Amino acid sequence: MADSDPPANGPPAEAFAGLFRVTETDVDGGQLRYYGEPLVDGRRLERRLWPLFRDQGYEVRLTSESNSEKDPFTGIEIDRTRHVLVATPHSTGIDGIPWTNVAFALLTVLSTLVAGARWYGTIDTVGDAFLDPMAVLAGWPFALAVLSILGVHELGHYALSRYHGVDASLPYFIPLPNVIGTMGAVISMRGRMPSRKTLFDIGVAGPLAGLVVACIVTLVGLGLPPVPTPAIPIEFNYPLLVQWLADLTGQPIDYPAGMSVNPVVFAGWVGMFVTFLNLIPVGQLDGGHLVRAMVGERQATVGALVPAALFGLAAYLYYVQQAAFNAVFLWVFWGVFTMAFAYAGPATPIYDDALDTKRVLLGFVTFGLGILCFTPVPFELAL
Repeated sequence: MADSDPPANGPPAEAFAGLFRVTETDVDGGQLRYYGEPLVDGRRLERRLWPLFRDQGYEVRLTSESNSEKDPFTGIEIDRTRHVLVATPHSTGIDGIPWTNVAFALLTVLSTLVAGARWYGTIDTVGDAFLDPMAVLAGWPFALAVLSILGVHELGHYALSRYHGVDASLPYFIPLPNVIGTMGAVISMRGRMPSRKTLFDIGVAGPLAGLVVACIVTLVGLGLPPVPTPAIPIEFNYPLLVQWLADLTGQPIDYPAGMSVNPVVFAGWVGMFVTFLNLIPVGQLDGGHLVRAMVGERQATVGALVPAALFGLAAYLYYVQQAAFNAVFLWVFWGVFTMAFAYAGPATPIYDDALDTKRVLLGFVTFGLGILCFTPVPFELAL
């Protein structure tokens, strides 16, 4: 393509006057690429060009790429770095049937049914599911409860992404043959965040929606009859929110030896624990998005402190409380995990204007609810 010819359907180079000097254009797999030199700083450039490209159905990002050129006199390869505006087609729709999402969802239904059957005592091990497939169906209340919490959490993110015009995938459920039957669910955020408001709304929608369902599930489970203690060597400790719901309904959560609370209550526990983990204020976790939206670039300071806080909690449990190894390992693991999240950082909004007071207050309320879902020793191995 000629050096100054605009890509088809893209803004002409003249529209960038005073912002970006275009030297070459190209089209690569649907992306429009404008090579040249920025005349203002990168953040200001993106803010100014964002609406221009959005109006034509693209999201724009300033980046750079290496380009090797051979010196015509010496014949030596010289690496040069050049700036490029990359415009990607903007879409929030679903293109065809999301077979990957469907396949992972079906596998997670199966794995949570197996986990539920173990909690109801109709099978003892995962391997028993192959010997007596019909016994697995007994786990449907637990599976339905867990999948409802996780699904509503991720659909909360998805719905607000669509509302704000941010491209996002449908939820991906993650099957795993453990005592829960899953590692949770995620959505892929493919679009840029236009503003702090958008980042906050998308980030807060998942935890609040999922927590509402987790509370409903817990209340339903408290009203269901207890079950014989399953042959699973794990004991769970309840956060304040579960204890308060039990006090509200007058239903017990502790039973005599040989009996245990209905597994649906455990599904509510899972939802609350997932809510707390997601609200850890670092990186791409929901809590990281909320803090980035609430305090701006100061989120980096908060994110850097999170791993230290988790390592400190692990040390406290080990040296002071002399807690079981599994609790200590859990928070050491999350300390290492959040170090990676802190390094990656949260999403950066195009327009970095401060949030309104109502959203800031809602953010504090959300973090407060997350604390009610926390317990220092979530579970103990009963070996």
